[in-house]
Amino acid sequence: MALAASSVSNLLHFAVSSDAKAPRIGSVQLLNWPHASSSGVNYLRRGCWMKPINSRSQRNNLFVPLAVNTIASEVVEKAETVDYDGLAKDLENASPLEIMDQALEEFGNDIAIAFSGAEDVALIEYARLTGRPFRVFSLDTGRLNSETYQFFDAVEKHYGIHIEYMFPDAVEVQGLVRNKGLFSFYEDGHQECCRVRKVRPLRRALKGLRAWITGQRKDQSPGTRSEIPVVQVDPVFEGLDGGIGSLIKWNPVANVDGKDIWNFLRTMNVPVNPLHSQGYVSIGCEPCTRPVLPWQHEREGRWWWEDSKAKECGLHKGNLKQGDIPQLNGNGNGTPPVNDIFISQNLVNLNRTGIENLARLGNRKEPWLVVLYAPWCQFCQAMEGSYVELGEKLAGSGVKVGKFRADGEQKEFAKSELQLGSFPTILFFPKHSSKAIKYPSEKRDVDSLMAFVNALR
Repeated sequence: MALAASSVSNLLHFAVSSDAKAPRIGSVQLLNWPHASSSGVNYLRRGCWMKPINSRSQRNNLFVPLAVNTIASEVVEKAETVDYDGLAKDLENASPLEIMDQALEEFGNDIAIAFSGAEDVALIEYARLTGRPFRVFSLDTGRLNSETYQFFDAVEKHYGIHIEYMFPDAVEVQGLVRNKGLFSFYEDGHQECCRVRKVRPLRRALKGLRAWITGQRKDQSPGTRSEIPVVQVDPVFEGLDGGIGSLIKWNPVANVDGKDIWNFLRTMNVPVNPLHSQGYVSIGCEPCTRPVLPWQHEREGRWWWEDSKAKECGLHKGNLKQGDIPQLNGNGNGTPPVNDIFISQNLVNLNRTGIENLARLGNRKEPWLVVLYAPWCQFCQAMEGSYVELGEKLAGSGVKVGKFRADGEQKEFAKSELQLGSFPTILFFPKHSSKAIKYPSEKRDVDSLMAFVNALR
């Protein structure tokens, strides 16, 4: 009987996989998987026969009824404990294709690719190259760019698949919009909106899976993703069996550079989101995403009005370290301990009284350039070298260069009195004017900052 079941199982795998236009996974379901171990590291899995259900194959219909009638109700099981920390180390130097193949082989119909509509289309291409069936799901927040929706359609047609879309709860969205408006995230941080439109739909999707595949890379966000492994027990979300350790998270391209991802996409000639050619690198919802300049990090295009170094919407909250948590909404007053920046004898360190006096003066002896900063902010850290060099160049020129730490207890004051919108904010205080002029550009190199000063002094 086991021999007959095995033969039909192989025949069924051919029937599901051979038709590129048919739904790739909806016809099979793995049975009798146990709960994960409570340790969060080892995940108990059981190999078993596959029982076909609800097949919708367009060309090989006859195989499925045969399999349904032939496979006995008995299930052959074999328990096996998997150390995913050890597996992550073993796969550290493996190719994305090898990692993808192992993930699909291990979890079959109980794993799915999370597709955001950006360069993570590479995951779908890797899955196709394995020759195995695969599932793809995506979160439709209702606020995506039209180009992203068109891209979804192009991907479905190119691969002959149906993306499983997850939508936010209409009642929750309605309550958020009615109570706080369409753009509340510009005022109180993106976390609440992301929680309603992304995190909760994702939670529902993952409760029907035992593993998921993401396009996270270490170089995407140095503040939050620099240590992600290629496979891990998901530290935040639960899978089908519920509880800690019930969901495995695969990150096949964790160790791949962004430029190599794009070389792969061009080589394989796959469809890409047209927003990429307009300067968008990291793509999310339309109100919260914008193009970045060539020298900016890709995450600077996401939630740019916020000062948080933890640029995550909550889908990968497990990446955040404990010290990052107070900054999750980008507008909190938490001040994680960190070494100060912009340290130079050519920069004046202004305290609250000093900046208040400077702002009140209507007839200054000399103009001032002041940066409002937070030392933990990665964007402030990125411009430290250029701002210190600017201070050196302006030394003795009649323009004072200063800094004011505007996070923590000083943040509300800076927002209301000093035009603080996000970190860093750079202000020029003219010699004969009480009103400070805010530097409008995100080009923070020495030449751009010097041009700003020269135009106003």
